[in-house]
Amino acid sequence: MTSIIEKRISLHKRLANQQQETEALQSHISHLQALANIGTVTHMIAHEINNLLTPLGNYANLALKNIDDKLLVEKVLEKTVQGCERASKIMESMLGMANGKTQEKKNTQLISLVEEIFTCLCRDFAKDGITVKIEIPEELTVWAVPVQVQQVLMNLILNARDAMLPRGGILSIKAGESNDAVQIEVADTGCGIEPGNLKNIFKSFFTTKKDGNSPIEYSGSGLGLAFCKKIINAHGGCISVESIPSQGSTFKITLPKP
Repeated sequence: MTSIIEKRISLHKRLANQQQETEALQSHISHLQALANIGTVTHMIAHEINNLLTPLGNYANLALKNIDDKLLVEKVLEKTVQGCERASKIMESMLGMANGKTQEKKNTQLISLVEEIFTCLCRDFAKDGITVKIEIPEELTVWAVPVQVQQVLMNLILNARDAMLPRGGILSIKAGESNDAVQIEVADTGCGIEPGNLKNIFKSFFTTKKDGNSPIEYSGSGLGLAFCKKIINAHGGCISVESIPSQGSTFKITLPKP
């Protein structure tokens, strides 16, 4: 009987020690995950801020070339201020995500978010042979953190443009609603995605923009679509893609209503 009791006590001690070791490992893993989040968010911020800095640089060059055009210079300064404000909101939002903070959601007019993206991008897509078709009802709103959803759409729009260079094509942005959700589609008639890549397209650091024969003038970081998925998941929604090589891709977003 004494032997059985001693064995039980020994077993309880070992279980307690293992529990302590498990808790210590979990704490260590949490710390490592926090560091990993910081690294990932750093890449994301660089990716997103670059999307804003490019048009700001274009605006600045335009102003320098037309320094005597007062109205143009004033417009450029206004766009620069707006871009800086957006950059600040993006960093605040993304750092909040890394820290696990809840961002403020509100009902936002979707068409306004999309129009602001094209204003921010500055470049007329028609110059690249791309026709933009937008079919979004004026009254349609989404329950979301505006700057986050806007960055998702900007990523998809820029990816669509890249996929259609240099031959051009059609960029289509549609949206509608059902009883409990809003559906958004961003489609292009570009190069499409190979079937073998579709399963990896939303994974961090996976990119199809490293092909030396690609017309795209830079290599992708592989964080844009991973970021999109993270944002949409955080909103309780989902994002998916359908694609046919040489014919184009369609990204579909579903966002629940409050």
